[in-house]
Amino acid sequence: MPGFAADLVGRKVDLILTTGGNHVALAAKNATSTIPIVFVTGDDPVADGVVASLPRPGGNLTGFTQLSIELTAKKLDLITELVPRAAAVAFLVNPKYPNTERIIQDTQQAARTKGVQLHVLKAANDAEVDNAFSALVELHAGALLLGSDSFFFSQREQIVALASRQAIPAIYSGRAYAAAGGLISYGASLSALFREAGIYAGRILKGEKPADLPVQQAATFELVVNLNTAKALGLTVPPSILARADEVIE
Repeated sequence: MPGFAADLVGRKVDLILTTGGNHVALAAKNATSTIPIVFVTGDDPVADGVVASLPRPGGNLTGFTQLSIELTAKKLDLITELVPRAAAVAFLVNPKYPNTERIIQDTQQAARTKGVQLHVLKAANDAEVDNAFSALVELHAGALLLGSDSFFFSQREQIVALASRQAIPAIYSGRAYAAAGGLISYGASLSALFREAGIYAGRILKGEKPADLPVQQAATFELVVNLNTAKALGLTVPPSILARADEVIE
């Protein structure tokens, strides 16, 4: 990632837009202190030192956060509401994701509060993803919670197919998973975030400074339910979830 950032700086671009996490924004930040940077991240940009604060980011960076970490407990609530018989839930995370340990701890606490057993599985490549899904059978997990991670997103077709093969109800972090056949997803609207990021980029290119534009948290969230997948799994989606759904795929 530092190499890509250095290449962009060498090309003397007018602005850099980053996505995929704080590590990408930090690579760009370390490469330049003058070229404006607008980021879209799922992490806490203050905790990881991307910006000084949300209202006053300082320096040459500003952007938007998806609140992915904060939404993990909400996703656990949703999957246990959809599959109330699930006494054990598997949580698949990428160990290379910088905030994995914090996310695990927060999710374990949420699971304890709900009285649900949480099995943490880790995968950082295709083979490990396959192994994790094979382990679901031995763990007798009644549902799966997928961590928010750019690697998982890039492998969403494989992951959704494995969940279908194992007949495991799973909840994901974005609409693209449900559109690919995933059971249910909940997360920030990426289209809304990138639209806002584009507006920020335009304002900066017209002369405003990133330091004067506050970092904004996602305000639009999407709950998407795939009824075709629910039917294939023999699940009846509760009316309480359908009433809240922003989109139902049939």
